[in-house]
Order: sequence, then structure tokens, then C-alpha cells
Amino acid sequence: MRASQEDFDSAVDRMKLLEDPDSDTKLKLYALYKQATEGPCNVPRPEVLDIIRKAKWGAWNALGSLPKEAARQNYVDFVSSLTPSLESSSQAGPGAGRSLPESEHVVMTSEDSITTIMLNRPAKKNAITIQMYQDIILALKAAGKDNSAITVFTGSGDYYSSGNDLTNFVSFASGDLEKISEESANTLRNVVDTFIDFPKPLVAAVNGPAVGISVTLLGLFDTVYASDRATLHTPFTSLGQTPEGCSSYTFPKIMGPAKAAEMLIFGKKITAREACAQGLVTEVFPDRTFQREVWTRLREYAKNSPNAMRIGKQLLRSSEKEKLHAVNAEECRVGRERWLSEECAAAVQSFLSRKARL
Repeated sequence: MRASQEDFDSAVDRMKLLEDPDSDTKLKLYALYKQATEGPCNVPRPEVLDIIRKAKWGAWNALGSLPKEAARQNYVDFVSSLTPSLESSSQAGPGAGRSLPESEHVVMTSEDSITTIMLNRPAKKNAITIQMYQDIILALKAAGKDNSAITVFTGSGDYYSSGNDLTNFVSFASGDLEKISEESANTLRNVVDTFIDFPKPLVAAVNGPAVGISVTLLGLFDTVYASDRATLHTPFTSLGQTPEGCSSYTFPKIMGPAKAAEMLIFGKKITAREACAQGLVTEVFPDRTFQREVWTRLREYAKNSPNAMRIGKQLLRSSEKEKLHAVNAEECRVGRERWLSEECAAAVQSFLSRKARL
């Protein structure tokens, strides 16, 4: 359930009751308010010496293309967390509350019988953090139970996703390797299992370049539409790692063993049109018309019987669910072993060093 305008106005009033919030809190409130009322940042970057205006602009601009309704809900949630004793009356009745905590970086919206889950870290090329993996699980579970007919996964800005965020690897160099690797493997397994079990038609709208797990998961989508600007890259072996997302099974099945090996073993980057020719992508659209053409088509598809589409997906997918879960478990087991290896540690360290020099 999204926050109403009344909820938002009430939160604005409640914000005035806060006793001298710190600078970070003020900036976040400012940014969410501007995003909720005006949309994405549309003003020029202030002069360098105008420190206050520059900080405000940076906080607002960092929200990227977060939709107004999501920003409004985030604002309400944030104010509620700051003033827990002042719960608004609109949230106190029967059935109040939402099944999905809002996330600035995994945004969920619904319109025209379509639920959209959007990665929203455009400044970081939609790189996925550990917290975002948890948010993706929550979003998929909520989407699987809502009234929409189709669920679409996409990215904000120029990238679909650049894969894992670098901070996910940094933790391996600074903590209990056994514990961190086990937790990471469990998180990965849970994410992929959620994609495997998703009950509705699941569409990937690949709006730009995709790397790593954002590519390997494509084999679990029912349809994949891509911009002709998109590229697909799985550089696992250069990092001493191995395939995940059930790609060790889905890619050879979809593309054939030789083409799958080029991507998953040798790390070959391919274009969207190459991926379409090999069966991994359903259709490629010119980048300038990608959004319009894809969403026009999806709105038409969403007019079909939701139950019939669910049942159709079950008929197409149910026979291999057990196999996919087994593949996922094995990939995560092997992946954990690789994360603990000296070869992987050296490759990741080299990668991080190169990034730091850029």
C-alpha cells in the first residue's frame, strides 16, 4: 500500500516536531521531499563554493529516477522512524502497514496491472549491494502476491546493472572469511531460489549494459527485452569465480554448450543482438524507442487473464523447478569454495587495486 497525499502532508507536519535533526537527516528529508513533490532533480549543479546548496543538490540528485510515489512513501517511512511515538491515524486502522519496506535502491511500483521492480543506483551503475539482494527478495515476494498480472525487472539510468557492488568483496578482506562466505552463499541461494519460484510471468527490460549476476539470472526470466545499446558480460573467471544464477544449466540449454562456454568460461562480452540470435534475449529494440515499444507491448499483454498466464507459466516451468533448485545449490556450494581460495582472493584484490587507480 502506497502512502496517500494525506499521509505525506501529515508526515511533513510531523517533521516540524523534530528537535534539531542532524545535517544528514535534514539532507535526506529535503531530498525526499523534493523528489516526492517535483520528481527527479532538474536544476543545474550549484557553484562549488556554494556549499549548502551543493549538498542539497547532491542529496536530491542521488535519488536518480526514483518515482514520486516511492519518494513520498520513503519520506513518510523516514519521518515515522524519527518520530516513532507519533504514528499517524491513517496507519493505525485495521490492515494498516505495507508488506514491503521501501528501499531507495530497489523501487517497486504498480500500474496497468504491471508491477515494476527497478534497480535505482544510477550513479553506481545499479551495482547490487548485500542489502539490495535482501530488498530484491522482499520485492519479488510482494509482487508474487499482489494483483498485478506481470512483473517487470529493470534498471534506472544508463545501466541495467553492473553486477555486484565492490563493497561486497571488501568484506572478504576484513572479516571472518568462513562466516562471510557462508552468509554470502546463503544470500545468493535465497535470491536465485526466489526467481526460480516466482509464480507470475517475469520480464526483464534490459535498458543498458548488464554484468555478472544481472546477466546470469536472465535464464530464469520468461521474456527478456533489450535495448540495442545493451551488452552482456560475465567476467567470472577473471575474478577467480564461477557461474551462478543457474546459468551453468540455463545458458547451455538456451544458447548451446559452445556459446555458453564463451560467456561463462572465457568471459566474452556479447551485444544484445548476439544474445538475441543465441536465444538468451527475446527481442531487441532501438534504444531511442526501447521504453515506448516495450511498455506498449507489456500493457497489451497485461490485459490477458492473470490466472491463465500463471497457469501457463507453471506448465512451462514446473517440470524443471527441482533441477533448477539443485543447480542453484551446487553453484552456491562451489562458489563459496572459490571465494575462500587464494586464487580468487588474489584476483579480487587485483581488480580492486585497478579500480582504485582509475
